[in-house]
Amino acid sequence: MAKTPGDLDVIVPNLHRRYSGVTATNRMVAPRLAKLYRAAWFGSDAPEGISRLSVGDLLKLWRRKRPLIWHARRNNEMIAGVVLRALGWPFKLVFTSAAQRRHSWITRWLIRRMDAIIATSDISASFLKVKATVIPHGVDTDVYAPPIDRAAAFAESGLPGRYAIGCFGRVRAQKGTDVFVDAMCRLLPRYPDFTAVIVGQVTPEQTPFANDLRKRIEAAGLQSRIVITGELPIEAVQRWYQRLTIYAFTSRNEGFGLTLIEAMAAGSALVAARAGAAELVVEDGVTGVLIPTGDADALAAAVEPLMRDVAAATAMGERGRTRVLAKFSLDAEAARIGEVYRPLL
Repeated sequence: MAKTPGDLDVIVPNLHRRYSGVTATNRMVAPRLAKLYRAAWFGSDAPEGISRLSVGDLLKLWRRKRPLIWHARRNNEMIAGVVLRALGWPFKLVFTSAAQRRHSWITRWLIRRMDAIIATSDISASFLKVKATVIPHGVDTDVYAPPIDRAAAFAESGLPGRYAIGCFGRVRAQKGTDVFVDAMCRLLPRYPDFTAVIVGQVTPEQTPFANDLRKRIEAAGLQSRIVITGELPIEAVQRWYQRLTIYAFTSRNEGFGLTLIEAMAAGSALVAARAGAAELVVEDGVTGVLIPTGDADALAAAVEPLMRDVAAATAMGERGRTRVLAKFSLDAEAARIGEVYRPLL
C-alpha cells in the first residue's frame, strides 16, 4: 500500500453514493490490487486493505511527472478522469465494463478516450467496439466458502424444513425475482423439506412489485416457506449462501452477475438463466444447469431434479466450488488487471 500520495501508482475511484454490484466487485478486488501496486481508494465505501485518498491528497498529485492510473468503472468516474487529465493530472485512464448492451453516445465518447479497456466477459467486450482485455470478476474464496456443517447452518435460521434454495439480489423484474417465486409456488408443495429464501433490498419504487410477489406467495399458502429477508449486512448475506443447497440465478439481463460465483464458491448447486456471465461461468450439466431467461417452467424443470436428489445437488456444488477456485479467484483477477496496468506505468 502507498504510504504517501506521491508514492501512488493506481487510484481506484468509487464515485457512487449507493452501494451497488459495481461497488461490491470493486471493493473485493481493490485490496488485492494494493498488494501488487501502490494503490489508494478515492470515494465512499472503502474496504480494508487499501489506503484512502482524500480530496486534499488528490490535489497534491497535480502536474506530477510520473504517470498514475485512474481506474474507472462508471461514466461519472470516466468523466472525472478525462477532466482531471485535461487540467494537468498525469492520469492513464482505464475503464472496466460489465454492461451487455449498446452504450450511449456519451459512454462511447468516453471509452474512446481511455488508455485501456477491460471487459468482464466476451459479450461485454462485443458491445465496446474498441479493443478490450477480457477479465472475469473474481470472488474471495476464503469468505465465500462452504460451511463446516450446512445442515447446522440452515437450522440456525429457524426456518421450516431441512434445505434452502435461494435467489439473491434486489427484488425487481430485472433480477427475475418473479420467475423464482412462480417456480417455487409450483415446487415447494411437493418438496416439504425445502424453504425458498430471497435475499435483497426492496427499493421504494419496487414496493408494488414486491407486494405483488407477496400476494402470489400468500395465495399459494407458502408465507412461511418463501421468505423475503430484505436488505442484509454483507456478513449476513455470506452466511445465507452457506445455508443454501441450491442457488437460482434468475436475472433477465445482467452485467456479470457476481452471485453466480459467490454461490458456486459456497458450494451451492446452481441453476442459472443465460444472462450476464452465466455461459462463461457455468459448465452446463456439470457445475450448473443453464436455462432461458424469464422462464419459470424451465427453472422449475431444472431445479426439481436437484430438490429430489440432494446428494446430486451437493456433488454439483462441490464441482462448482472447484471451478471457481481454478478460474474465478480474486487473486487471478487482480493479477490479470495488473498485466493491463504494467505497460501504462
